[in-house]
Amino acid sequence: MLRFLPGTTPLVLDSPHSGTRYPTDFGFSCDRMSLRRAEDTHVEKLYDFVPDLGVAWIEAFFPRSYLDANRNITEIDATLLGEAWPDPVETDPVMMSKVRLGKGLIWRMTDDGVPIYARQLSVAEVRGRIDCCWRPYHTAVGAAIDAAHARHGYSIHLNCHSMPAVASSHATDFPGESHADFVIGNRDETTASGPLSLQICEHLAGLGYSVSYNHPYKGVELVRRHSDPARQRHSVQVEINRKLYMNEQTLEITDGFAALQNSLRSLVATLLQTDPRAL
Repeated sequence: MLRFLPGTTPLVLDSPHSGTRYPTDFGFSCDRMSLRRAEDTHVEKLYDFVPDLGVAWIEAFFPRSYLDANRNITEIDATLLGEAWPDPVETDPVMMSKVRLGKGLIWRMTDDGVPIYARQLSVAEVRGRIDCCWRPYHTAVGAAIDAAHARHGYSIHLNCHSMPAVASSHATDFPGESHADFVIGNRDETTASGPLSLQICEHLAGLGYSVSYNHPYKGVELVRRHSDPARQRHSVQVEINRKLYMNEQTLEITDGFAALQNSLRSLVATLLQTDPRAL
C-alpha cells in the first residue's frame, strides 16, 4: 500500500495523499470522481526526479479518503461507527476541528460536503485500515528520517501536498478562500526552524510564485510526529496550488506541469546544499 525508496542525503520527501488504488473493502456510496478530486493528484509525478538525487521518497498508494495518514489515530469520527470506539479519542479542540468537518482519520464527507458512506463502519475495519495503511506509512517516514539524521547529523523532511485553487466548503476553516501558489507550513515554527522555512519561502518567491506562510495550512500529523527542530530534525509541509499544473475538474495535467517541476528541482537542489545548523 506504499512505496518506500531509501535515500543517501539528508533530505526526505513524502506524499501521503496522492494514492489512487481504491481498496475493494472501501464500501463508499458517493460518486467516485468526488473522491478522486480529494486526492493530491499527480504530486508523485511532480517529484518523480528526487530518488535519482539520493532523496528518500515515501508515497501512499491508498487514497486519503479511505484513510488519511496525515491524521492521528486518535482523530476518530464517532458518528461513522456502528459501535463504541474502544481506543483513545482526541480531545484537543484544534485537532478535532477537521473531524467536525468530516475529515478525521477516516473521512465522513468529501471536500464539498457530500457524505461518503451510506452505512456505518465497524471497529474492526477501522483498525484494519490503521494496521494496513497508517502504521506502515508512519514507520517508513520515521525510518527514512532516522537514517538521514544518523548519516548527516540533521534531516530535512518535506511533506508534499497539493491544494485546490479555492477552498471548498468542507476543506478548511476558511471556505471560499483563494490560495497562494504555495503554502509553507511548520506549525508556527514548532516542526522546523524559522530560518530554514523562510529560506524555502524566499526561494519560491524568487522564482515568481506567491507564497503564504502557515496559512491556511500549518502542517498536520506527519510533520508534528516526525520533527524535532531542537535536535535538527526539521519537517515542513509544502502545499502546491493545483491550478499551476492540472485541470481540477478533469484531473488532466496541463502545460504548466513542466515549469513547476523545474521549480521544484531548483528548490530540492538548494535544500541539498543547505545545512540548517548554519542558518
